[in-house]
Amino acid sequence: MNLYIKTEDGQIKNHPAYEDNLIQAFGSVPSHWEPFIRVVRPNLIYQVFVKDKPTYQKVNGVWTDVWDLRDMTAEEKAAKQQEVIDEFNDRPQASNWSAWTLDEATNTMIPPIPRPEPDQAKLDAGIKTFWCGADSNWKDTPVRPEGNYKFDFFAWQWVAFE
Repeated sequence: MNLYIKTEDGQIKNHPAYEDNLIQAFGSVPSHWEPFIRVVRPNLIYQVFVKDKPTYQKVNGVWTDVWDLRDMTAEEKAAKQQEVIDEFNDRPQASNWSAWTLDEATNTMIPPIPRPEPDQAKLDAGIKTFWCGADSNWKDTPVRPEGNYKFDFFAWQWVAFE
C-alpha cells in the first residue's frame, strides 16, 4: 500500500495516509499530498537512538522516516558486549557452551564449529542436534520421551521434570 503525506509550502502536515484512504475521501490523491516511504525502526547493534521516534524528512525527493542515530562510545560498546557474555554464562549448564565466543560484528555468541544443516529425517524421528561441550562438537540427542523432559547436556540424556 502506498503512503502519502500532506504538504503545505514544502512542509509536511500531520502524518502519512494510505493512498486508498485518500482516494476514498477525495476521489484521487490531492496534488498537495506527496509520496512517503515508511522506514521500519532499525535493529541496532552498536548504535543508539538519539530520539525514540523518527522525523519525516525529504530524501532524494521523497518523504521518509529518518531515524536519528549515533555510534556507541567505546565504553557503551564494551558494556553491551559484556552484558551478552554475562547473560550467556548465567544460563543453566552454561559450561557446556564454554568454547563459544563473542562475535563482535553481531554481538552474539557463536560456536567454534558452525551448526550442521538440519536433517529432516532426524527431526521427524524426534532427534535434535545440540552443542556437546564435552566433545566440542555438534551431537545428536536421543529421541525425546513423551512428557515433561529437559535435556541434561552433561549426562547427554533427557531428564524428567515437573
